[in-house]
Amino acid sequence: MARMRAMLLDAPGRPLRPAELPVPEPGPGEVLVRVRACGVCRTDLHLVDGELPDPKLPVVPGHEIVGEVAALGPGVDGLALGRRVGVPWLGRTCGACRFCRSERENLCDAPLFTGYTRDGGYAEYTVADARYCFPLPEGDPVAQAPLLCAGLIGFRAYRFAGEGRRLGIYGFGAAAHILAQIAKADGREVYAFTRPGDTAARDFARRLGAVWVGGSDEPPPVPLDAAIVFAPVGALVPTALRAVDKGGVVVLGGIHMSDIPAFPYRILWEERVVRSVANLTRADGLGLFAKLARTPVVTETVRFPLEAANEALADLRAGRLQGAAVLVP
Repeated sequence: MARMRAMLLDAPGRPLRPAELPVPEPGPGEVLVRVRACGVCRTDLHLVDGELPDPKLPVVPGHEIVGEVAALGPGVDGLALGRRVGVPWLGRTCGACRFCRSERENLCDAPLFTGYTRDGGYAEYTVADARYCFPLPEGDPVAQAPLLCAGLIGFRAYRFAGEGRRLGIYGFGAAAHILAQIAKADGREVYAFTRPGDTAARDFARRLGAVWVGGSDEPPPVPLDAAIVFAPVGALVPTALRAVDKGGVVVLGGIHMSDIPAFPYRILWEERVVRSVANLTRADGLGLFAKLARTPVVTETVRFPLEAANEALADLRAGRLQGAAVLVP
């Protein structure tokens, strides 16, 4: 039986360990994907740190996967051997619950998530449901990898933020650096909030077109129409509410966040809105990739060999990355 290299999480709170595993075989409706690159997402960090409940264990993390179809399971239609595909966080849905039937598959009652409840892309190969893979154009797989979650979730959050001109972004990491380029191309003003004192992140945001950059403890110079909070810090929610104008929207773009502290009703009043973003839909992916065909985005990445996954996660945890970390098998 063919074998592959992988990084495996045995239990939350432990480092990933290198492992040699059998190359998986695709079942009905599935494809075997040879992984060319896999982005390191903050969700992976939440998984490893034990902040997400009930993972499949042991599990191969990773859900920003770019690769080629290496084998087809029975009944696969529309994907050919050698086709470049992206494998995202949403790995499968039931198709039968009330959320799936109302075009809200991101809220499915019985989903599977790549790199969480099914094995993901911190490996040389992975198996994916063909219906949830996105055909990708040829190009640098490392540059494409962050689009599969940072890009997708950022784009969903961006749509929920509405069409106001002044957009605040709290936490200038992988998702923000993609979204800032899209917002600028759409003619919006980006106000970037970074960790206080993080001059590297501020310079990064300015380079990507932010019209104002400051610490997350600073108010913007003008009221914002909307704000997106990517940093997993609940205390930023009242801060963002104070920064948005009447009728403004605060979108929470992460899967996990520390507790939101109590805040006075007056900063929510005047029809301000707080809403979360959960997962993604396949329509989000089609919308993002159609957008990128008209609005080229340059992702900034740091390459790590597969065996350095723990190092990449540590750099992400410590805020040492600009852009996105990507593992290359």
